Amino acid sequence: MKRIIFFNLIAAIGFSSCDKIDNPYPVGNVTELDTTLYPGVWSDYQANEWPVFTPNGNAQRNILIEDFTGHKCIYCPPAADTADLLHDDYPGRVYVAAIHSGPDGIGSFQSTSAEWPIDWTNPDGLAIGTHFGTMPGSAFIGNPRGSVSRIETGSQHTLSPTNWRSAVVSALPQPLKVNIQSSANYYPSTRGLFLHTEIDVLDAGITNDLYTVVYLIEDSLVAKQKMPDNSTNENYIHRDVMHDCINSNWNGLKLTEDNVIDGKYYFNYSYALPPQYNHENVHLLIYVRDAVTEEIYHVIKQQLE
Repeated sequence: MKRIIFFNLIAAIGFSSCDKIDNPYPVGNVTELDTTLYPGVWSDYQANEWPVFTPNGNAQRNILIEDFTGHKCIYCPPAADTADLLHDDYPGRVYVAAIHSGPDGIGSFQSTSAEWPIDWTNPDGLAIGTHFGTMPGSAFIGNPRGSVSRIETGSQHTLSPTNWRSAVVSALPQPLKVNIQSSANYYPSTRGLFLHTEIDVLDAGITNDLYTVVYLIEDSLVAKQKMPDNSTNENYIHRDVMHDCINSNWNGLKLTEDNVIDGKYYFNYSYALPPQYNHENVHLLIYVRDAVTEEIYHVIKQQLE
């Protein structure tokens, strides 16, 4: 999938309110974004559309369940139901990304054929599955399997679906170490998306490198799925399908001094939404991961507006 992703710094001036200000965008960095995705004069976007973040009042840690699944996996629908129930039980706190990948990437559960023509995989999702599946001693040997914010439990980053609830309950009250807020503008005429994010590392004890990642998630779609009784459900509702990392690769963008203004990190993206997606049926999940422990410290959801 072709994509145009860029990031740059937000101006340090005028960050004390959410009101629009004149030219909040650093003029010298204009060429770092695909300004052609804005259906108008770019200076108007700078003056009227560019967000200014207010202080982030969030004090709670959110959790990301990554459900490694497959359309021919008979035990995967109950796992998806578990993840969806946790999402509903903890609204605004638990988010789900259904990643079609096995421990070696594409396996028999993700493969396509004349009978199963839809390829649910994407390179970033396959790379994530392979990364955790090939870790020394990994118990991720097949689907379904999932991570709960990639928190290591018993030397494992992934867990059986039967353990997701207890892991979520344990993780939710943990202190917030990294805060995130975002703003997005979407323009249907160009299918252009501009995403702006602010990251605040609250825990000074974090010394490992941190990376920010943005998932493109499709809310729901109807297609075939193997079921626990080995039947085929032609009208199965696939939920929260992870299609892409809005990034150069699955690792994300590194938080560096180049991205810092007044102690916070700012990343801005431009993205052409591929034509197969309805912008009203997709959202973004934005998170920050520890490059050493792999733990996801916080995740937020961003609708396309």
